[in-house]
Amino acid sequence: MSLKRLLAALAAAVLIGVIGWRAVHPSAGGDRGRPPVAVTVTTVKRRDVNHVLSAVGTVQSLTNVLVRPQIDGVLTQVLVHEGEHVERGQLLAQIDDRALAATVAQARAEQARNSASLKITELDLKRDENLLAEQAISRQAVEQQRALAEQIKATIQSNEAAARAAEIQQSYARILSPVGGKVGMRRVDPGNLVHANDAGGLFSVVQVDPISVVFALPQQSLSQLQPLLSNPAAAEVAALDRDSGTTLATGRLTSADNQVDSATGTIQVRAVFANSGGLLWPGEFVTVKLRTGVDRGALTVESRAVQHGLDGDFVFRVREDRVQPVPVTVRYDQDSLSSIDGALAAGDQVVIEGQSQLKSGAAVKVMAAPP
Repeated sequence: MSLKRLLAALAAAVLIGVIGWRAVHPSAGGDRGRPPVAVTVTTVKRRDVNHVLSAVGTVQSLTNVLVRPQIDGVLTQVLVHEGEHVERGQLLAQIDDRALAATVAQARAEQARNSASLKITELDLKRDENLLAEQAISRQAVEQQRALAEQIKATIQSNEAAARAAEIQQSYARILSPVGGKVGMRRVDPGNLVHANDAGGLFSVVQVDPISVVFALPQQSLSQLQPLLSNPAAAEVAALDRDSGTTLATGRLTSADNQVDSATGTIQVRAVFANSGGLLWPGEFVTVKLRTGVDRGALTVESRAVQHGLDGDFVFRVREDRVQPVPVTVRYDQDSLSSIDGALAAGDQVVIEGQSQLKSGAAVKVMAAPP
């Protein structure tokens, strides 16, 4: 064998040996001399995790009444202002009731006249009964007088009914608020002739405290929703501003529709909120968060720590400046937090930024999280 062939054989043997040694000791090969990967980490924690259903809801008044006149007449006064809060039974407006007052007076006068006639008839009846006892008058005359007295009594009852009906008509001239709430835009000014069949009415009164929010949940949520309907006190509902995410009010679940909308696959749900501050406005769109349950002492990480691989989800755990993938099972996601199961413990550090450059056993340099 020539010297040239011998040297070539020796070089090939050395190359094979180096390749085999690197296969057994990978970190001494490609990773040697490679700078550590800069990563940001977060701490695994145990905490109570609320299970929440989110939806977009519409604020609706529990009572919205269009105030209409019940009689014809001239509107003489409007005693409230637009946007003013009124109480139930408060006087809102007044219609000219002079003609109605005259009708009431006439009915009461007729009743008084018949009452006087009844007294005279009863006196005559008593005298006739005394004469009948002395057999100075026929029984038929006494019975006729008694029947006349009963007839006048019936007439008085009719007069009373007519007077009460006239008083009711007169009471309609005083327009009272049927509910407590906020007065809407006025549609008729004082001095106008109003009618009982006016479609537009005078104005509306909308109840704003308490107030409700109606929202739709997917039919898949029924299994979580049904237990809450049987115990509404346990179902916390929050209404949030859609732009800022600020909580406007917290309330309770009250009811759900009796069927699922087959067109959308959703069910309508109503929640009621105290609204003394007036932060919820009828017709407004809000974000609704309904708490359906709580995981006590759940193991949690930031959702961006969870990576998705061919074999399932995992996180990169940092120990002694090196990372190791740890398989996990995500139980529940809420906003930026994930409740997980896996071989992790509270206090473990897991990577949330820089995962794309990592592999098992890679060296890392933990960077401070940005403020």
